[in-house]
Amino acid sequence: MKKTLLIFCLFVMGISVAQAQEKGDARIHVLGTYGLKYNAFGVGAGAEYFFADRFALMPSFVKLYPEVGKASNFSFDLRYYVTAGPSQLYFMAGYSQTFQNTQPGQPGTKENYIGANAGIGAYIGLTDWVGLSTEFKFQSQTPQEPGFRIGFAFPL
Repeated sequence: MKKTLLIFCLFVMGISVAQAQEKGDARIHVLGTYGLKYNAFGVGAGAEYFFADRFALMPSFVKLYPEVGKASNFSFDLRYYVTAGPSQLYFMAGYSQTFQNTQPGQPGTKENYIGANAGIGAYIGLTDWVGLSTEFKFQSQTPQEPGFRIGFAFPL
């Protein structure tokens, strides 16, 4: 009986913390990114909007810090959430554009790469007002770098 009561209490607590991905929901993301191929670190932000149940659009911008020059990345992703509850798993695919300048201050050194990205991620609700957001993403455009994103998401 004690085990049943404990399981029931944990179940009720899980439901109360759970945030559904319903049409009209939104989250603001603050994130850090790390590329596995060139070891490039970056920081950025994004906004996620659920336009339908379990489907979200997330534009994000990341300022990268490569060893040489300047770089940044803009992504516009479609996310599909396969689970609901305190831990939410999603698959994503989208458009990505990388802006790179290998020699700042020199004319003609700016490059612009357009491509696609795909990945998998998870949102883990920590409290009612903040959650942990993690993602593994591969981008098809140059430099074709797979990487991790981790940060915080703030539901609106």
